[in-house]
Amino acid sequence: MVKLPFGRWLRWCLVVGLSCCLLAGCSVNPAGGKTLRVATEPAFPPFEFQGQGGELQGFSIDLMRAIASSTPEANATAANFQVDFQSLPFDGIIPALQAKTIDAAISSITITPERAKTVSFSRPYFKAGLAIAIRTDNQDINSFDSLQNKKIAVQIGTTGAEKAKGVTGAQVRSFDSAPLALQELLNGNVDAVINDAPVTLYAINTGNLQGIKVIQQLLTEEFYGIATAKNSPYLSLINQGLTKVLANGTYQQIYQKWFKSTPPGLPEKLQFANQNAARLNSFSLILQSLPTLLNGVLVTLQLAFLSVFLGLIGGSFIGIIRLSAIKPVRWLARAYIDFFRGTPLLVQIFMIYFGLPAIFQELGFTWSLNRLLAGVIALSLNSASYIAEIVRAGIQSIELGQAEAARSLGLNSVQTMRHVIFPQAFRRMIPPLGNEFISLLKDTSLVAVIGFEELFRKGQLIVAENYRAFEIYAAVAMIYLCLTLVSSQAFSRLETWMNPGKKQTSKIK
Repeated sequence: MVKLPFGRWLRWCLVVGLSCCLLAGCSVNPAGGKTLRVATEPAFPPFEFQGQGGELQGFSIDLMRAIASSTPEANATAANFQVDFQSLPFDGIIPALQAKTIDAAISSITITPERAKTVSFSRPYFKAGLAIAIRTDNQDINSFDSLQNKKIAVQIGTTGAEKAKGVTGAQVRSFDSAPLALQELLNGNVDAVINDAPVTLYAINTGNLQGIKVIQQLLTEEFYGIATAKNSPYLSLINQGLTKVLANGTYQQIYQKWFKSTPPGLPEKLQFANQNAARLNSFSLILQSLPTLLNGVLVTLQLAFLSVFLGLIGGSFIGIIRLSAIKPVRWLARAYIDFFRGTPLLVQIFMIYFGLPAIFQELGFTWSLNRLLAGVIALSLNSASYIAEIVRAGIQSIELGQAEAARSLGLNSVQTMRHVIFPQAFRRMIPPLGNEFISLLKDTSLVAVIGFEELFRKGQLIVAENYRAFEIYAAVAMIYLCLTLVSSQAFSRLETWMNPGKKQTSKIK
């Protein structure tokens, strides 16, 4: 074996490494064009949604593909790049653009002065407006002014959410997507939804929403744009492609395909489309947001304490049943535990809040759940399944001799469990119960999906206004950390207080 000098060996490594990089770069796109990571939220039909096979469909998807490459209809190249679509929640798109983890976004994003201070928009590609959706049997709401003191559902981070803030006395509930807001209206939990008119009309016309109508009056005139990061090198490329698609007739064909009508005229640009703004420093921003976040903490603690209290009662009962000598009862308890531990808590929240009212309405009953009640039920049922196993393990950890001694003293099984077994088992359960409470405390953030404004949701709403994701979510994370540290210390003190041996040891020290 011939040994190469170190200098030659290093040069060979560099040559091989560079060659591999060049080959990898060439293989990314055989056509030689760029590949843009384009974000979209596929829950906004007919603009962006998933088809039956899971593929992305919609007006915006077709338009972006036409901008990026040659279209069969026009048989001409609009721009020289390829598209890699990435699904993101709507309120996370602009923060992702700021972080430059994506290159562009086409998700029916309305061009507004506030957003234009944060990202750069292409020329407008769609003219839209907000509309009010109500139930068909609602005769009280016929205009924007009649929404006063009503319950309104909106999608978080949208112009509909901003518009709803201007309604006097309204209770505004924000959801992660437009379909969830419309489902809230369908279930009768709100009086109206403020949403983009084309989306609501499409859902009604396709038969997906029955029992809902749109008031025939647009509240605003809006324009959608393709968003990019500030000073993005791809903005001019996108504008070039969009201009060609508008000129060669491809845009009209795509519009006709999805809306069965002639597209309205579009301006070449809006006055406020791209502008810069002064930014607050991080410390001032967090200080300004702290009162709102602390209000969310109170709601989080309310949810956690109610849920763990009810979960402890239910879990103790199920855990004892789990040890029953009656097989069907024992199997029933086991089935409950397996279901709630084996399915995601998020799915359980959706089933309880959105699913149950929909089933009752199909059966002809009008029934809906309060958000707090739905959240507490879901968290309690889930927590009870874990607490049941903690209780079962705690009871089984007590020596059999304890029960035999209690029976020899004349105690029955209930008295033995109450006075002898359970008090000793409870002391051993405290550490795992503390872990369960801390997990539940963090899991309360999942209730945000039904519009409940706890700590995490408060943070989302702030980010939807200022698009400063890192600072706000860092503050939220630190508050959760403080809550969990305090809870951990509280359970450690409780464990010491209830354990005579540990108490005596701590006194000696």
